Order: sequence, then C-alpha cells, then structure tokens
Amino acid sequence: MLFAACGNDDANQAATDEQLIQEYLSDNNLTAQITDEGIYYIIESEGSGTQAEFGNTVTVHYEGFLLDGTKFDSSIDRGVPSTFSLNNVIAGWQLGIPLFKEGGRGTLIIPSIYAYGNSSPSPDIPRNSVLLFNIELIDVQ
Repeated sequence: MLFAACGNDDANQAATDEQLIQEYLSDNNLTAQITDEGIYYIIESEGSGTQAEFGNTVTVHYEGFLLDGTKFDSSIDRGVPSTFSLNNVIAGWQLGIPLFKEGGRGTLIIPSIYAYGNSSPSPDIPRNSVLLFNIELIDVQ
C-alpha cells in the first residue's frame, strides 16, 4: 500500500482511516476487496458493459455517505444521474469507478487521502473523512 510513501501525518491518518474502515466492515458484517492503493470495494452486480478508464466520461447514479451513515450527496435523491469526466473527480473515484462495468452496482469505501484529505469541501464533509459511495455505473463514453 501507499502508506510507507506518505509523510508522518499522512501515515497516521492512513492508519486511522484503515482502522475506521475495518471497524465499519466488521460492524456491518461486510466483506470487501481492496485495491493496491487501499480503496475498498464491493461488487453487488458485475454488469456486462464497458469498464471505464481514466479520461472517460461516465454517467452514474450514486449516494455518498460518511461512515456514520450521514448522507452528504445523492444523484438518486435529485432524480437525475450525474455525468462527468473521470479526470475531474476525487482520486478515489478515478481509481474506483474503473472497477465496475456498465450496468454494474456496488460500493466504494475511500480513505481520506483519496477523497478530500485534510480539507473540507463543504460543511457536510469534515476534513479527513473516509467516504462511502453506493454506485451504479450507467454509461461509459
């Protein structure tokens, strides 16, 4: 994993994130796979279409949560899927969305270093937050 290459503060935060993720998985009786970078994912439905790559434009339905269950964003609540380039999203999505095929659904659990790190993009997402996204990959362009 990337932890050894991080500065001391980053390494401490990475260890904290890892502990929080492990507790979340255990408390919710979930089994997840993990990427080399440390992003956890659960594939609920594999899908059968194209897999996204960095630079693609994707259309997704998603819900974003903090690990305490607080929802901070949802295309589902807005009733409209979101379309964006993978070049313009957090690193956790750049690394995580390509794990899904079109039509696939699942969950990404993203350590803070691959989300917003020690900054807070809004009052709804505190600094150093591990983020959880339920995702349905609708289209890859």
